[in-house]
Amino acid sequence: MSVIDPVSAPEITVLGVGNIVLRDEGFGVRVVEALQEKYEWPENVQLLDGGTLGMELLRFVSGTKKLLVIDAVAGDTPGKVYRFSGDGVSNHFNEKLSAHEIGIQDVLTVFKFGGHEMPETVVIGAVPENLDAGMELSDTLAARVPELCDMAVKELSDWGVKPQPRK
Repeated sequence: MSVIDPVSAPEITVLGVGNIVLRDEGFGVRVVEALQEKYEWPENVQLLDGGTLGMELLRFVSGTKKLLVIDAVAGDTPGKVYRFSGDGVSNHFNEKLSAHEIGIQDVLTVFKFGGHEMPETVVIGAVPENLDAGMELSDTLAARVPELCDMAVKELSDWGVKPQPRK
């Protein structure tokens, strides 16, 4: 029996993270919502609203082979889009924008040192403009949602996933 008690994770996980009540902080969740609305996904892919679950995410992603994280990212220019892979993933989560990123860093550390297979991980995201209380994205980040959806589909295509547009 595993201490983690994982759910049966598909081969590929698309994980949107962030706090949707802090406007642009919820960017990753909003992109995943758009991906769910726009496409039909094969059974080997799970789209997951990770919100601010932190370490609780471990049971949902343990066993996944490839992990695409979509997030608001720290940076200097609101709306600027970033992609991190390899060592850049750890570096991204060391630049904490909010508390949920502490949890994701912990999850990745458990994978690395806890005897779990570390999934191939890519992070894509955009720099937030407004982190005030509120449910809507700023105009700057709302305009980036389609671009991040396209980036996500491209990453997944590189991993052999071909989502079908909804009719």
